[in-house]
Amino acid sequence: MHYNKIRKMDISNGPGVRVSIFMQGCTFNCPECFNPETHDFKGGKEFTEETINKVLDLCAKDFIDGLSILGGEPMHPKNIEGTLKLAKAFKARFPQKNIWVWTGFLFDKDLFREKDLEYIDVLVDGRFIEKLANPMLHFRGSSNQRIIAVKQSLKENKVIEIKYDEENYNLIPKELVKC
Repeated sequence: MHYNKIRKMDISNGPGVRVSIFMQGCTFNCPECFNPETHDFKGGKEFTEETINKVLDLCAKDFIDGLSILGGEPMHPKNIEGTLKLAKAFKARFPQKNIWVWTGFLFDKDLFREKDLEYIDVLVDGRFIEKLANPMLHFRGSSNQRIIAVKQSLKENKVIEIKYDEENYNLIPKELVKC
């Protein structure tokens, strides 16, 4: 398994100031993907225990709100074991901070039975679809992508989506949003 890059301070991939790691390798190859350099599984750098420790050390700073794991495709069968190992180590060290993961796979169709998903707080799922692209969306590129509360979804055995409250800069479960 490989990773492409680590951002020490990222404000565009999840709420607050975050550390982001971009996993290497993706078979979706979505047209107009914002990160095509991460598609080749042979590219990037080797993902090791040292990589996990580096990410955890960067996340230890008080101003870091959480960890974002993107790609490439972090939930691809070649990457999922390392992704979930990082998530588990992160939650063991920082239970008060959150983990966001982006994937082209669908939570309820492709990932629901995966072990250790409970270490992920928020999953943004679905492939980027160019004709559904909207630069006004927060934390996702196209309107088909969902922001999912993973722990609550696992507990209730159904997908619980989250809406971003632009006025208060908060994430709230969609079922609590008054229309």
